[in-house]
Amino acid sequence: MQHFYELQGVKVQDAWLTIGSFDGVHRGHQQIIQRVTAGAHALGAPAVVLTFHPHPSVVLRGPRKSFYLTTQEEKAALLGDCGVDIVITHPFNEQVASIKARDFINLLHDHLNIHQLLVGHDFALGHNREGNVTALKDFGEELGFTVETIDAFLIGGEVVSSSRIRRSLEVGQVDQAAELLGRSYALRGIVEQGDGRGRSIGIPTANLSIPKEQAVPGAGVYAVWAVLGGKTYRAVSNVGVRPTFETGLVAPRVEAHILDFDEDIYGEEVELIFLAHLRGEQRFLDADALVAQINKDIIQAREIFAR
Repeated sequence: MQHFYELQGVKVQDAWLTIGSFDGVHRGHQQIIQRVTAGAHALGAPAVVLTFHPHPSVVLRGPRKSFYLTTQEEKAALLGDCGVDIVITHPFNEQVASIKARDFINLLHDHLNIHQLLVGHDFALGHNREGNVTALKDFGEELGFTVETIDAFLIGGEVVSSSRIRRSLEVGQVDQAAELLGRSYALRGIVEQGDGRGRSIGIPTANLSIPKEQAVPGAGVYAVWAVLGGKTYRAVSNVGVRPTFETGLVAPRVEAHILDFDEDIYGEEVELIFLAHLRGEQRFLDADALVAQINKDIIQAREIFAR
């Protein structure tokens, strides 16, 4: 898979193309990607995804904390795993937002020589979303490509969407998020120096530096896989403000106690894969009560890992 960070560097022929934000590369996205890759590869043509960064809604409505389900690189890697040949992460700004749909399609066709364009049933692009499916089909007739729409992917009678996944994560429903994504939700971060309270109570934790724009599960305790240096470990993660120790307003933290592990990993990247929500975050009377509950959390997590 090739990953380009702007359209200008790309020149291919007869592309099978889909366009969208694809944040999270969830099961609805995967349905579209499967059709793109199958059709393209059957003809020996490139399967191309055009996506954007920042997310268009961030540019048009303002930045939001805990928003992105995937980084640019994670998204591209997931798309590559789905069989996509070329991912184009085109910069999105107010200038791009103001481009007329016809002009943008002409630009795409100049670089990709589009053979087939596949989009969701409610897709639209260009200034004021004037490039709806009807308009795109008209453009296709003029330029020599066809447009195919893909129906929404439903689970539980509701459309699978990135916003639905964010809502699931906000309330700690990581199992539901996994069903919508087609895989467990994961976070990556660099282990940074904390205040040492975990080690002081005999339960050392790795404190992860997570970008503020990355979506984080709601406050609580979770059973997670911790991936470090190519190895996978069992762990219990706490997301929140640690109310037993903190009395003022502090930023939420993501920390993990890796089971049966005692190594210095400061400065290393750790991926946390969220398997199950164990309980909500709560304040305890003292450190002893907290330790007793954490030990119960660990027992419960071990039971989940053993399934």
